[in-house]
Amino acid sequence: MQSKKVLFISQAAMIAAIYVVLTVAFAPISYGTMQVRISEALTVLPLFTPAAVPGLFVGCMIANMIGGSILPDIIFGSLTTLAAAAISYKLRKHQYLVPLPPIILNTLVVPFILYYGYQVKLPIPLIMLGVGFGEVISCGILGIILIKVLSRYAGRIFSLNRKMH
Repeated sequence: MQSKKVLFISQAAMIAAIYVVLTVAFAPISYGTMQVRISEALTVLPLFTPAAVPGLFVGCMIANMIGGSILPDIIFGSLTTLAAAAISYKLRKHQYLVPLPPIILNTLVVPFILYYGYQVKLPIPLIMLGVGFGEVISCGILGIILIKVLSRYAGRIFSLNRKMH
């Protein structure tokens, strides 16, 4: 029982760390009105482990803090990631649906953060289009590639965690 908790916490921490590193490493395209967060590809990880849910939340929160985001972005952007990860985990039996919650939720929430929080003076539907485009690239395209790659090794990488489902 204790080893499952340690494994869960370790996986969550590793996912959070990788999310932060990828976001910061690709900072020029990770922040701003038009963004393609490479780290958002990790939003498919709830397919493989429930530890991805808190890991993605914490990683997003830390990445937003490091990136100098405003408080509403840190709070609501991270909560959006948490909600999307939880829904993705619920959809894990349908692997190709797993990328949809982060695409949809970020497309619906982030534009309001940009418009009201950062005072981006573009029409909200246009901001939604830009955010949605970035999410389709990172979660949809890169996320599906990540699913394909990790599916080959998931038994070895996440096998101990499978018993927690």
